[in-house]
This record gives sequence, C-alpha cells and structure tokens, in this order.
Amino acid sequence: MENNDKCCLAKILKVIDILQKECSPECYPEGCDKPFLGNSECFYYNTRPITLYSKTGDLFTVNYYTDNVLSTSSVFRVEEVEKCCAKLRILTPTTVGETTTYISTNEFVTVDLNCFCILRCLPDIFLENL
Repeated sequence: MENNDKCCLAKILKVIDILQKECSPECYPEGCDKPFLGNSECFYYNTRPITLYSKTGDLFTVNYYTDNVLSTSSVFRVEEVEKCCAKLRILTPTTVGETTTYISTNEFVTVDLNCFCILRCLPDIFLENL
C-alpha cells in the first residue's frame, strides 16, 4: 500500500486485512489494531467485522440479495485495500435471543474510504465459506 497520510482508515483496514489472512490464536489486548484476531480467551477467529460511518455520522448500509430477497446490512469484512479504496464483503446479521452472529455472503462492495470518517470494529468472529 502506498503511504497516504490522508487516508488513515485505509491504513487500519490494511492491518485488519493482513490479520485476517494470517490468523493467529494468541492472547493480546482488545482494540481495532490489536496484532491478531480473537479475544483474551484465545478462541480462533478469522474475521474482524466492521461498520463505517459517513462524515455526517450516518451508518453506511447497502442493499443486497439473498435467494432473490432484498436485505440491508451495515456490517462488512475487509477483503482487499488499495490506496484509499476497500473491497468489502457484506455480512448478514442473524440474531438468536440476545446474540448476534454473522453469515458470509458472496456480495461485495468497493468503497472510497475518503467518504468515511468513523470506523467501528465489532468483536472478532469465525466465518465459514470464505
């Protein structure tokens, strides 16, 4: 990735992308840029779900189709980062009781990271079928 001081979100997403591609189940503290995927209990995870917010504070959402049914999601998995653009996989949220999990889709969006000013990392998860 080129050094682009104006695109700090790209730098963070690039770290997340690398971590997802080189998963390690060791124990370290929490945070968006911790050097591994997982939590203090050392479970194996391969994804750090994220949400993005616009410069006006609006949550970024996209529409997608699953089995010809239109759905909306605001949760993504970083797939690739180049300069200030990111390819994101759309994740489908599923809630059972009070627990929310995510399912990987085969739907992707490419975003210009200059359009966002807030990145929120959700707890690390394991996704099948990547």
